[in-house]
Amino acid sequence: MFMDESAQVRMVLASASPRRRGLLAEAGYTFEVVPPDVDESSFPTAPPSPQRHAERLALAKARDVAPRYPEALIIGADTLVDFDGEIIGKPRDAADAERITRKLFSAPHKVITGLALVRLSSGTEIVRSDVTIVYPRRMTDEQMDEHIAGGSWQDKAGAYAIQETGDAFVDRIEGSLTNVMGLPMELLRGLLGDLCGK
Repeated sequence: MFMDESAQVRMVLASASPRRRGLLAEAGYTFEVVPPDVDESSFPTAPPSPQRHAERLALAKARDVAPRYPEALIIGADTLVDFDGEIIGKPRDAADAERITRKLFSAPHKVITGLALVRLSSGTEIVRSDVTIVYPRRMTDEQMDEHIAGGSWQDKAGAYAIQETGDAFVDRIEGSLTNVMGLPMELLRGLLGDLCGK
């Protein structure tokens, strides 16, 4: 929950991601988890920009859950990787994960998370995004094989999770670490503060 100008407002995370759930919990929020039913493959393959694509998906997720909880504040998020304008999402299989990993760990890339806040009862609909630049370390063939065999790439945009592999695979980042993890907490706190009238 969070406090708006008049009362406590129920908060619902429209995501099945354990990383997003963990970030919200660590920040001290009380919330429920309701995974959305959104077919991401139905969205245009050539969006105006990677940022806009992430924002559209985040909003679609929040809107999907919102009718079931009209009084609650619904949080939707979508994370993707932008490699020179190419949108890279979650790998389909191990071969796809290896292809993605070889590409991303050859040069800096952007991690983008779209963030949407929807509350039907108050007419609230806010959509923003955050961008972090990741500067990777070069991976050896042995590291690559271990990464793919370990399976940590599964269900991860860009086929890696910085909280699990950051020390080994990432030299540095410019921007929010929690954004790379799937939920830009600094942006979220700011938006919630604006809703509270602070």
